Amino acid sequence: MVLLVGVISSFPLFYVLVFGGNIGYGLIGAMVATISFIGLVAAIQDISFDRYVKIREMIVAMPVNPVSYAVGVALGPLLISAPGLIFFMGLSVMLGALPILSVGWAVALLILCWAAASSIGFIISTYLRNASVYTLGNIGNILGLGLVFMPPVYYREEVLGGMRWLSMIFPTSNVAGLIRYYAGTMPLTFDMVLVRWLILAATVVVSIIVVSFKSKWRET
Repeated sequence: MVLLVGVISSFPLFYVLVFGGNIGYGLIGAMVATISFIGLVAAIQDISFDRYVKIREMIVAMPVNPVSYAVGVALGPLLISAPGLIFFMGLSVMLGALPILSVGWAVALLILCWAAASSIGFIISTYLRNASVYTLGNIGNILGLGLVFMPPVYYREEVLGGMRWLSMIFPTSNVAGLIRYYAGTMPLTFDMVLVRWLILAATVVVSIIVVSFKSKWRET
């Protein structure tokens, strides 16, 4: 899965280079794509993994709440993919696409994107407990690709014209836009930056709350 994520997230970089696009947009998009795809797919496919490993049957008997379990499941793939994220970020800094002073903002935003994507994945998996392993895998891949390629993650928001506000709804494109703002490649007003932060924070908080109260922790 990690190799698949790396290939999928870096593949659009070839299009950026071939069609003369901005390599900085492609690198930032690759970081956002990697972390969001991993969070979403890992959360959805956790159900299929649990059917074989049965680790959840042991954990539910321990004093572990659903949020702690979800964080542990989502952290595993994140740690494994850390070298790829570091590579993309280091390359972005080296090429000047991401100023060194903006790295802290980028890391914070990527963590929030990962949290939002993972929570969305767990919410979806709650209602797919009886789905087959292949169905879960396909749904996770389709949703992950949809959140990466449909919103302006790899391309400029200006392409959407009057529908540019849609980029703030999706956590992936919202995070990509904020990182580009701090990198100095996308001008935004202070009010617009504040609105984007509020929407992103609300997305993360609401999704975590839903996971806490709606996810089915024990077998019924």
